[in-house]
Amino acid sequence: MNEELKVRKIENGIVLDHLPAGKSPDIMKILGVDNQTEETISILMNVSSTRQNKKDIIKIEGKGFEDLVVDKIALLAPGATVNIIKDFNVVEKRKIKIPDVIDVVSCPNPSCITNQREPVKPRLLVEAADPLKVRCYYCERVFNEHDLLEKL
Repeated sequence: MNEELKVRKIENGIVLDHLPAGKSPDIMKILGVDNQTEETISILMNVSSTRQNKKDIIKIEGKGFEDLVVDKIALLAPGATVNIIKDFNVVEKRKIKIPDVIDVVSCPNPSCITNQREPVKPRLLVEAADPLKVRCYYCERVFNEHDLLEKL
């Protein structure tokens, strides 16, 4: 017997697709999802994919694109897709791209001026997207995805 687990369509909300396999728990933290979250959320991990071999998918009922912290998600899932759903239909697809300059996460270097109560906004310059490599504009130190994960 061939049985397949199916996740129902959402009426209105977003679907984050083509997430790297195993990244959905970190992305859920970025989205602020916890046991107090009221929206219906479906998380699919290690789903077979022809494009990526394996991928994760997150469906969030009732969230809009403006609720996403896209630049932070881009740090963990460059190339992922955000599908905007209205009345059970995909009305728009947006590809998540890493910006050239990241200003939504502070420098991991505790000695950096951006972490010293100075009125300086963090600026991380993207040197490579895959694997992620960024350089702080101020202290000039180089960091990878793992270094940034704590700051997300």
